[in-house]
Amino acid sequence: MNRRTFLKHGTAALAAAAFPKLARAKSKPTIKVVGTHVTLLEPIRQRAERDLGIAIEFHPAGDAEALLKASTDPSSFDLYEQWSNSIKVLWQAKTIQPIDTRRLTYWPEINNLSKTGRISDKARLGLGDAPCNLLFVQPDGTLNCTPTEEVSFLPYVHNVDSFGYNSAIVPQGVPYATESWAWLLDERWHGKVAIVNSPEIGLFDLALAVQAKGLMQFKDMGNMSREEVDALFNILILHKRDGHFRGVWTSVPHSVELMASGEVVIQSMFSPGVSALNGMGIPCIYAAPKEGYRAWHGVMCLSKECVGERQEAAYAFMNWWLSGWPGAFIARQGYYISNPQRSRPFMSKAEWDYWYEGKPAAEPLQGTDGRISVEPGSVRTGGSYTKRFENIAVWNTVMDTYEYTLTKWNEFVLA
Repeated sequence: MNRRTFLKHGTAALAAAAFPKLARAKSKPTIKVVGTHVTLLEPIRQRAERDLGIAIEFHPAGDAEALLKASTDPSSFDLYEQWSNSIKVLWQAKTIQPIDTRRLTYWPEINNLSKTGRISDKARLGLGDAPCNLLFVQPDGTLNCTPTEEVSFLPYVHNVDSFGYNSAIVPQGVPYATESWAWLLDERWHGKVAIVNSPEIGLFDLALAVQAKGLMQFKDMGNMSREEVDALFNILILHKRDGHFRGVWTSVPHSVELMASGEVVIQSMFSPGVSALNGMGIPCIYAAPKEGYRAWHGVMCLSKECVGERQEAAYAFMNWWLSGWPGAFIARQGYYISNPQRSRPFMSKAEWDYWYEGKPAAEPLQGTDGRISVEPGSVRTGGSYTKRFENIAVWNTVMDTYEYTLTKWNEFVLA
């Protein structure tokens, strides 16, 4: 089989071989996938339906809305896609079931970042909920890093996040040297700052900013005490009432709109938003803060009510995600996949070198929307996949004080 034939038919053939029941089914099973706009993209849904021969419904929402739905109504989804910080909530709510790694075709290919929390020996583990701490299901039903044959989620998409800034207005910094989370509280950008509206994400962006600015220190930022949460929000609410923050955003399109309109010049951002702005000709830089990144790991969870033919289809969809093409597709919006070598044949050399190796772009590169998002000679801020994940400050985390932070976060948003 030549490369072109493989790219055209490979995933479909793999799905048919791995899931003969689906291939022989007289009617298409339908699975419902609840998650966010980050991964529930229409080209992905269409390609998966074509490759797998199943019907797939995507139900994207804001992260808080999606998590509420999944944690209260397991009948509303077959698969749930979001970030690892949602696992504690879903596992405690008992709305998801363990996933059998023996049914995951590419499980042996998943790299150490997902299974141990470190991409290399010299990498920082990062504070908070490193994904391996939430991955393996133990005999007593708890979750930790000790390997077993059952996991709470399929590790797939992941990235490190920071903030984006319009370099036509905010002077461009030096990655890992001068770029700093403190910039979010810089008085020069008063009234032009936005934050992602999520207490388990935006909270850490702001905590990193407050600490980098020297306004307070945390004993353990990944698990703040109630007193530390109070002190943090006292600082943040003062800034909010003073008009420092333009507001909060709830989706990637919303974040793009805020910067494209000129309402903000610096804000919490996700990689697809940065790519979209660059595709629009707006010079948005995705910072590599000297304090380290806030990291996240995508999770795909199986509803406890997903059984029979739907469960078979759900496993097919999970395996499809790691089969090569999907990882190459999401690389074009700046995201990584847990078994990257499987996606490498689906990417051009220029794409692989830019997105994974941190090398200058040898040619114009398109984003997932077909627009040119990377110009020749550009280098990805923060460098290679390995270098970026060696510099993790904190993971998206649901802390012991999570319920309390929800109240404080609402006070901040409404202040």
